[in-house]
Amino acid sequence: MSSLLPRLPRAVAKTITYSVMHLIVAVSVAYALTGNLAISLGIGLIEPAVQTVAYMLHEDVWRRAGSRDEAPNAEPGPYNA
Repeated sequence: MSSLLPRLPRAVAKTITYSVMHLIVAVSVAYALTGNLAISLGIGLIEPAVQTVAYMLHEDVWRRAGSRDEAPNAEPGPYNA
């Protein structure tokens, strides 16, 4: 893997290493709680997918909340010019 990382852009390499770390942490915590390696690996693989969907929903809620804060017909003033 070390020969692969220098050719990748830094952001991609950082994303890959963070994903590997996240997987190790998720599997380790699941194993500590269950004592079952198969279940721990399942949780470790499923959790990032669920977290990705949750993140997208979270971002959508914040985007919608931000658009409600903007007054579409407000006249320009010192704070909304």
